[in-house]
Amino acid sequence: MRFFTRTFTAAMLFIAAPAFAGDYTLGNLDIDQPWTRATPPGAKAAGGFVTIANGGEEDDRLVSAEAAFAGRVELHTMDMTNGVMKMRHLPEGIPVPAGETVNLAPGGLHVMFMELKEPIAEGAPVPVTLTFEKAGTIEVEMSVAKPGAPAPNMHNNMHGNGKS
Repeated sequence: MRFFTRTFTAAMLFIAAPAFAGDYTLGNLDIDQPWTRATPPGAKAAGGFVTIANGGEEDDRLVSAEAAFAGRVELHTMDMTNGVMKMRHLPEGIPVPAGETVNLAPGGLHVMFMELKEPIAEGAPVPVTLTFEKAGTIEVEMSVAKPGAPAPNMHNNMHGNGKS
């Protein structure tokens, strides 16, 4: 009887446990592990990260993002040029080629939240709207990690530099 009780309890905990925040599907796109970092009071900017897999036969493009906690949101990349890290705005968006996975991660492609209206608090997910050229628009919840946190393991395993 003890075995049954333990097994039943474990099964109920598994069923009741929430899924990892942030696995979404929009058309042929799988949008996984959206996350950002907590910011200290007075911070003016933060980065947002996500993995986007295009399982379709047609290219798509992340064209914009919106967040109520930021006055402005842009799509960016970071590159190392002559030993200097440079951030560039990508006004045309981020391509998501058919059959490929694009990783937005620290040190590479990312969503840039600017003119923050309030600090981003660790542990409390934040809503962000992503708009794709073909698949449309979806609201995702970005998990909030501690300041300076490294990318989750999934991000480190796919296009480790954040580029496709």
